[in-house]
Amino acid sequence: MHRILVLSRSAALFFCCLDSESKQKKPMAVNREHERFVMVGKPNLNVRQIVELTESLFHLTVSQVKPLPSYDDQNFYIQAHCDNPKECAEYVMKITNGENSKNEELMEAQTHVMMFLHSKGLHTPTPVLTNTGKLMSLEAIENGPVAWKHIVRLLTYLPGTPASEIAMTPDILFNIGRMAAVIDETISKEFHHPSKKSFDRRDFIWNYSNVPLLREYLYVVKEEVLRDLIEGVIKDYEATVASKIKNLRKCINHGDLNDHNILLEKTTSLGHDEYKISGILDFGHISEGYYISEVAITIMYMMIESSDPLPVGGHVLAGFESVLPLTTEERDTLFTLVTCRFAQSLVIARYNILLCPENEEYLLTTAKTGWKHLMNLTSLGKEAVEKIWFTTAESYSAEK
Repeated sequence: MHRILVLSRSAALFFCCLDSESKQKKPMAVNREHERFVMVGKPNLNVRQIVELTESLFHLTVSQVKPLPSYDDQNFYIQAHCDNPKECAEYVMKITNGENSKNEELMEAQTHVMMFLHSKGLHTPTPVLTNTGKLMSLEAIENGPVAWKHIVRLLTYLPGTPASEIAMTPDILFNIGRMAAVIDETISKEFHHPSKKSFDRRDFIWNYSNVPLLREYLYVVKEEVLRDLIEGVIKDYEATVASKIKNLRKCINHGDLNDHNILLEKTTSLGHDEYKISGILDFGHISEGYYISEVAITIMYMMIESSDPLPVGGHVLAGFESVLPLTTEERDTLFTLVTCRFAQSLVIARYNILLCPENEEYLLTTAKTGWKHLMNLTSLGKEAVEKIWFTTAESYSAEK
């Protein structure tokens, strides 16, 4: 039997109004099959409920709770009570959104991947077992007329500063690109678990094969010039990549190596401050994909906060290819796939704001500079941008 958590009346009213309002705003043209892969059932627990869950599921006494940013789930920093505050154990409680919580096999696979990568020496969170010895718990949350079951996991807390808060240097970007390749190759070649088949998420809206589906959400982009920009990206994908992508090398992608999901920690070497990767977070987008997909996704997200965004792709590419050199055909799709990820992020964020307006600030992280970057990329064109990226990447080989 699942525990029932009752949200506040204001939260219940919020979800009730949100449900009816969002239905009114969606045109009939939206494909319901794919709609469920956008934000649905974002949890809205309060601190009191998090304390209760922590104590009842994990037998931990809580001394501190703080909400953490999240796209479509809900995350909380938790410090367990102890005699010496400097030595208290730290955790992150992750409440998975209602839609993804329906797929327990996928959630289990994601958790096992984190454990596997940790065993290989990568800095990933690992789960704390529940008091019944399980990796996660499915909890029913009563929320007025809207009810969802959410998967609850308690993960180890990783030290470090989000990459979004640190000025990106070529060395950091190179190491992030290298890490992306190591993650994909390690999971693809060495991770063996019965639930691995759940990574076949061909209907997942973030998959590149579903780029044309963005047309069904373009009504949320009110500016004609921006709609035309997205339509141009989609047409470019259909004309230059769609027929090729299935012939590219397949792998398992982390799929969301943005600057909030990468933690960095300062170290000192030979009298100089350097940053090393201290954490890789959020495996919620993990799915079957292509090696080139991970490169494109990582480049796009690293461009977002950069003061000099164009060369970013070259540094990330050099790091990735230090582990896994790309083929000529893969390189030929890179520019278009980077623009496609910009388009996906910008359009899906606007759509999700209709469903969860209170999360607007976080959802629009990409939009702060994303539209400008996408316009700049398409204005310069594939040949000019590739020249910058490939020349920058090749400079690393020349230095060896």
